[in-house]
Amino acid sequence: MAIASVMLPLGTPAPAFALRDVVSGQRYSLGSFSGKAALLVMFICRHCPYVVHVEQEIAKIGRDYIDRWLGIIGISSNDPVQYPDDAPPRLKEMAERLGFTFPFCFDETQDVAMAYGAACTPEFYLFDRERWLVYRGQLDDSRPGSNKPVTGRDLRAAIDAVLAGKPVDGNQKASVGCSIKWKR
Repeated sequence: MAIASVMLPLGTPAPAFALRDVVSGQRYSLGSFSGKAALLVMFICRHCPYVVHVEQEIAKIGRDYIDRWLGIIGISSNDPVQYPDDAPPRLKEMAERLGFTFPFCFDETQDVAMAYGAACTPEFYLFDRERWLVYRGQLDDSRPGSNKPVTGRDLRAAIDAVLAGKPVDGNQKASVGCSIKWKR
């Protein structure tokens, strides 16, 4: 069953995190992205059909902005006991298959998802240089079975605006996807 993101208030400071990348084992935190003009935090997973529908575009955004001043991190917070496809070894396979150019971390305690108010996958949070929230919401209008192309239009417009030092359009649509699979 699809649910919408909570839409954390714009201007919210980026919550702290310290998580390990499922591919390299390296630890990442907010400080890992200092010097970047913006930070994109994505809550994604492997099994959700909404993420599967846009996973190629997520990987493409990583490639397209690798040489820009954008930090990117993917986070999976799902309970791997209930959803074994979202366990770190399977997440690593996903990251390698898609050629992610950004760290993909596992939020074992689910504390990071709670701090961000993440409700679904995929869910996107874009923070400016000072790490204030300037965009939260959908990648674009495409959904599984919608026959709309996956373009990343909404998220890309927000990224391009913040990197150009321009205001991000405040008219933002909630992301829609599978609920975060909370531990019982």
